[in-house]
Amino acid sequence: MTQKALTQLQQNSRIVEDFTSTTLEGLPGPFSRLVYLASLRDLTTGRYEHAGLSVLYPDEAIQQTLEMCHEQIFERILESSLQEQERELKVCLKNMAGGFHAAVDHWGRMEAYRVLLPEAAPDYLKELFCSNMRALLELLRQENSTARSDA
Repeated sequence: MTQKALTQLQQNSRIVEDFTSTTLEGLPGPFSRLVYLASLRDLTTGRYEHAGLSVLYPDEAIQQTLEMCHEQIFERILESSLQEQERELKVCLKNMAGGFHAAVDHWGRMEAYRVLLPEAAPDYLKELFCSNMRALLELLRQENSTARSDA
């Protein structure tokens, strides 16, 4: 490994540690972290923007690090059971500004969860994620309907 590559790896490790400890750890669960990371990505260019990190680190290192974090959280979600995904998705949607019911409805109708996909993720993982999301949102929608009719 060259000195330049080692320096880049050390810098990226510092960014991951900084970003994880100051930002991601404060978010309630992996779906909330995934939503946050996706919100940092410009939908036109695919580049990540983070004002706090950009003051401290070079742009290319930030891009590499945030892309890596985005992919890792995405993969961790897919590695968890559907029951765990459902539980974590509920936590995320309950914290949405419009409220849980509106988020379930909107995400299901508009497939808003597609913006959460990391660009570099393999297509089969993207398809698995979207399939899981459709199933989980339908399940949550049915639970909402049952809960409202029981009330």
